[in-house]
Formats: sequence, structure tokens, C-alpha cells
Amino acid sequence: MPWTVVAAVLLSTAGLLVLGVLACRLWLDVRALAREVGTASRAVTEAAERLTG
Repeated sequence: MPWTVVAAVLLSTAGLLVLGVLACRLWLDVRALAREVGTASRAVTEAAERLTG
């Protein structure tokens, strides 16, 4: 019986570690995407200013 509790705790810990790693990767990807969107929006703004000005 005690080994089942240990196994459940170890599996839960491993699952949480995997979720944590995935969350970090997602955060890094979202941060990189936000930079790219910011760069693209600045480029569009500059192009619009050139057309009107």
C-alpha cells in the first residue's frame, strides 16, 4: 500500500514539472511573438506615415 502512495506522489510531481516546463516555453514563445508583432506594427506605422506624408 505505501508504494502506491509514493508512486502517486512521484507521478504528480513529474506531471507538475512537465507542466512547469511547458509553461516556461509558452511564456518565452509569447514574449518572442509580442516582439515580432511590435516590430511589424512599427513597420506598418512607418509605411503609413510615408504614404500620407
